[in-house]
Amino acid sequence: MPTAKPSAAKLNRLAREAKDCTRCPLYKNATQTVFGEGPVGVQLMLIGEQPGDQEDLAGRPFVGPAGKMLDRALAEAGVDRTKVYVTNIVKHFNNEPRGKRRLHKKPNRSEVEVCKVWFDQELALVRPLLVVAMGVTAASALAGKTVTLSRLRGQVIAFANAGNQQGVVTIHPSSILRAPDEAGRRTAYAGLVKDLKLAVKAATP
Repeated sequence: MPTAKPSAAKLNRLAREAKDCTRCPLYKNATQTVFGEGPVGVQLMLIGEQPGDQEDLAGRPFVGPAGKMLDRALAEAGVDRTKVYVTNIVKHFNNEPRGKRRLHKKPNRSEVEVCKVWFDQELALVRPLLVVAMGVTAASALAGKTVTLSRLRGQVIAFANAGNQQGVVTIHPSSILRAPDEAGRRTAYAGLVKDLKLAVKAATP
């Protein structure tokens, strides 16, 4: 019976270690740690901000509405999701309970930096050719400074706070869902697909 690749086995161990993380207060309102998923040694690693409500309940990244939007965009860009690695910078759902609902809260800089300890190890084990930072939180964490997406989109850059890993930036798929009208959603979605196609081209040897 074949054994797992060494880095894949280490990634599984890392995921088990992260399950009990209490390094920052975010675990208190979350159901569980949501680690990344996908094979190692991939062309693309997709990185979001944090799990949402449905991800928190399922224990898997990008399975809610934003995940469905991402799946659609990946398919249009010619990407098989099962062949990419999908994760978030922050591994717990940061939320504020409001009655029966849990409202999304943006993680602060300290929470991002504390949780990035897990991501840094994850990145080293997955070894992607290229990363796709989806949204300002992910892009800023990788760059090591606050970034403006509009200034960085459409180009391949080196992320200084991620070992100069090559990557591209794009919007988070959830922002498409928040667009005020159908025209805005179409424009935002087209931009995401365009960025994913750029990533595919840049990651193709």
